[in-house]
Amino acid sequence: MGFLRAGLEAEAYDREYTNRELVARLGGYFRPWLGRFGVIVLLVTLFSLAQTGAPLLAAQGIELMTGAGGVQALASSSILLLSAALLVLGVLTWGFNWARRLLTTMLIGDIVLALRLDGFTAAMNHDLSFYDKYQSGRIVSRITSDSDEFGRVSVLVTDVFSQLLLSLMLFIVLLVIEWRLALLVLALAPVAFVVSNLFRGIARRITQQSQRVVANVNVSIQDAVTGINVAKNFRREQGIYEEFQAINNQSYQINTWRGMVLSGVFPVLTFFSSVGTGILLYAGGYSVSLSIITMGAWYLFINSLDRFWFPMLQLSAFWSQFQAGLSATERIFALIDAAPVVHQTANRTVEKLRGEIEFRNVSFRYSEKEQVLPDFSLHIRAGESVALVGHTGAGKSSIAKLVTRFYEFQGGELLIDGQDIRSLDLKSYRCHLGIVSQTPFLFAGTVTDNIRYAKPELTDAEVENIARQIAGGDWLETLPDGLQTDVGERGARLSMGQRQLVVLARMLAHDPAIFVLDEATASVDPFTEAQIQQTLDLLFHNRTSIVIAHRLSTVRAADRILVLRKGEIIEEGSHEQLMAQGGHYAELYNTYFRHQSLEYIESRRSTEAVIAA
Repeated sequence: MGFLRAGLEAEAYDREYTNRELVARLGGYFRPWLGRFGVIVLLVTLFSLAQTGAPLLAAQGIELMTGAGGVQALASSSILLLSAALLVLGVLTWGFNWARRLLTTMLIGDIVLALRLDGFTAAMNHDLSFYDKYQSGRIVSRITSDSDEFGRVSVLVTDVFSQLLLSLMLFIVLLVIEWRLALLVLALAPVAFVVSNLFRGIARRITQQSQRVVANVNVSIQDAVTGINVAKNFRREQGIYEEFQAINNQSYQINTWRGMVLSGVFPVLTFFSSVGTGILLYAGGYSVSLSIITMGAWYLFINSLDRFWFPMLQLSAFWSQFQAGLSATERIFALIDAAPVVHQTANRTVEKLRGEIEFRNVSFRYSEKEQVLPDFSLHIRAGESVALVGHTGAGKSSIAKLVTRFYEFQGGELLIDGQDIRSLDLKSYRCHLGIVSQTPFLFAGTVTDNIRYAKPELTDAEVENIARQIAGGDWLETLPDGLQTDVGERGARLSMGQRQLVVLARMLAHDPAIFVLDEATASVDPFTEAQIQQTLDLLFHNRTSIVIAHRLSTVRAADRILVLRKGEIIEEGSHEQLMAQGGHYAELYNTYFRHQSLEYIESRRSTEAVIAA
């Protein structure tokens, strides 16, 4: 079965919980609904009593029929009374069972809702470094598929409780009918639990594999759908189909094994119960032949035994099936309990920020082998705009990620307005941050919805006023329906430049104290770049700005340019100062920026004119 386990290893944050730990923790989710759970227990008890009443009434009828005078002694009124009692008992059994299942469904729904909310909250609170390591499709699978699995299996809990009560009451009936045979039944009952326990470990392991392969299927579908443009561009539809088919076949094989394991429990238990019934038939018949018990008592005992064995088998099989639910909750709890990388020493509320940023001997690495910032120091004054330039891997984006507190640094201090960033409440702190990445993300909805995302209370008139401040409002004329244009999934219906302008409008509505711009003009045309630059001048005004840019216009607009190499600041100053030094910045300028300058463009035109003449 090694091929079934391929690619189904546990995540690094997965952990093993004992059954006692899982059950105790699940009890916390049942605790808010103890009143409803108490009603369910009462209904289960009444349901079990009603089911137990059937053999008792049958026993009473036989006693009447075999009493003095035989059948003639049984009055017609007694027959009617017995029939009416059985009818009422049947109606009560149905009613108790219906009410019990209804309340159980509501209870499990509320618990799954709470479990899902906790899982989703944990996913939202995890650091960005968590999502660098683990695929989002697998995380989604834990919150959705695993919680559904827990809900289905949790229904078994009340069923088993019902079967347990029924078994207890029927055993009392068996004791009343013939206590010696009842003790023999009690001696045979543990066999069912021993057999079911053999399936328990197998069921737990195969269920874990099943849930992991479902996560792989979700990841495969997500990658195929989100990357469909690239797939069609390279004509890779068949390759994607074959990859999905391989994962789907693996899911089929694992779930087939799981079905065989779980469905095999009951037949095996039925076999052993049949062996036990055979032993009891022989023992009972032998007792009748010796006149130890009467024929009627033996018949009633065997009749009641059938009713007793079924809940006993259900109870025994439950422990193997329950492993599916425990395995599902284990995966959800692992997601909830995953240790955060970012640790706060306090939760000081941030009411207002001036925007002063200071790195003091900060050391940062993504892994033990990947040192990014060694002993890094930097002071950014409140309201100052700073441009970070350097080759790939110089540490530009890492500085921005530390300021936004998406990653944890390993040494030194990072101060915001003179306060340790680790002492600030992250939710209130990030309310003062504005981040624009190279690839803008828009939510499904209209342009207005996306601008209003930062401040839902904004009116349509206020949104329009903000939008018209972006590039003089000319960009709105390019939208088919103006601000009511549907942006599509991830903004797919807008051009890259239009998406960036919407994001900048969102930032302007947010009005952050610290503004981080990560190569936002790298993928747009010159005309849109000019529109964005006009907006950036507005956003840079009176707020601290950190700019990571490959465009000359954006770099030159900053108050100060920092040149980075391997996590160290090697040069700083204005564009003119750095060019005069003739150092690393001048080299970067000639490599990346020179062809964007007006001087270069005019010189090219002059050269082309000379050649043409």
